[in-house]
Amino acid sequence: MTDTATSRWESYHTPSSVEEALDLLQHYDGDARVVGGGTDLLVEIRRGLRRPFKAMVDVTGIDGLSDISEDQDYIVIGCGVTHAGIVNDERIVQHGTCLAESCGVIGGPQVRNTGTLAGNVAHALPAGDGTIGLLALGGEVEITSTTGARWMPAKDTFLGPGKSVIDRQREVLTRLRFKPTGTREGSAFHRVMRPQGLCLPIISMAARLAVDGDTVTAASIGMGPVGPIPWFAEAAAEVLVGGATSTEQYKKAVNVALDKVTLRASKYRATEEYRSTMVRTYLPIILARAAERAGTRQ
Repeated sequence: MTDTATSRWESYHTPSSVEEALDLLQHYDGDARVVGGGTDLLVEIRRGLRRPFKAMVDVTGIDGLSDISEDQDYIVIGCGVTHAGIVNDERIVQHGTCLAESCGVIGGPQVRNTGTLAGNVAHALPAGDGTIGLLALGGEVEITSTTGARWMPAKDTFLGPGKSVIDRQREVLTRLRFKPTGTREGSAFHRVMRPQGLCLPIISMAARLAVDGDTVTAASIGMGPVGPIPWFAEAAAEVLVGGATSTEQYKKAVNVALDKVTLRASKYRATEEYRSTMVRTYLPIILARAAERAGTRQ
């Protein structure tokens, strides 16, 4: 296989509307893929891990889909918004801190300036850092087809590595959204990785907490990669609610989390035992940081 674009697809389309993009997907009947930054899909095709498609449908030029906006109670992120765009948006930095932090450690500057959060979610990556931040914020995705658009929790879109409820042959993930943290709410993210610089994470964790004085009133936790899909640690979060903002309570949540999941072992990154140690070490720190941030938001 020669290293040229024409060896990988016959046509590259830049539709001006979502309707046009959907028409193109229908026209190619499963032999086209939506692309934003292409930092995952194109690499897989180049490495021979995924077959080439006849056409690529680039949605980044569609009006409004490369914007970050506010709509009623949500911050809305278009599918064409890059990781760098998220990191540099002051609204997300202030009211979706763990998402800005998670998108800020993805790859290098080239990847962050090209790749998109929507692409990571649609591609169903269990190790996508930005996805973990989005899950902790209770993020949702908008999936659009010729029959209309529907919103659903981002955590419910994952079926397995590279497998999603989104029909990528006939649907487009058009937007993402989350409710911004408000008074007495905060969030935090941490990534554990090998020191080489641009490798995938050993494990990433994010949390969102609401507090009233020294009591946690709401909580959510996201982790990955811990298994075939990013993990929304509901039982661990439930342990926190009603409890104190204390190291002891955070450790209880860690114990519940580790009882509920079998951490994956990977040949080149980490054993199950090492990942477990990292959760025990860093999840209490993340929770404490989120609580501290919540305490400073009046």
